[in-house]
Amino acid sequence: MKGMNNKGLYVKDGRLINDRPNSMTGIQKAANMKRIIDEDRKIKMIADGIERAESNKMMNDFFG
Repeated sequence: MKGMNNKGLYVKDGRLINDRPNSMTGIQKAANMKRIIDEDRKIKMIADGIERAESNKMMNDFFG
């Protein structure tokens, strides 16, 4: 039995147990968001390049 629960902290056998989920600091959240944005930009650039290549291929087939 966990005893008195206070937002993820409880006492068990005379010891304070931290059962709270790990949290991220603001800096960690900002760094993670920056990484996600950078990856998204790269994916969009690659998708745009593939789309342009396919478009050019269709144009060359049409006029060539």
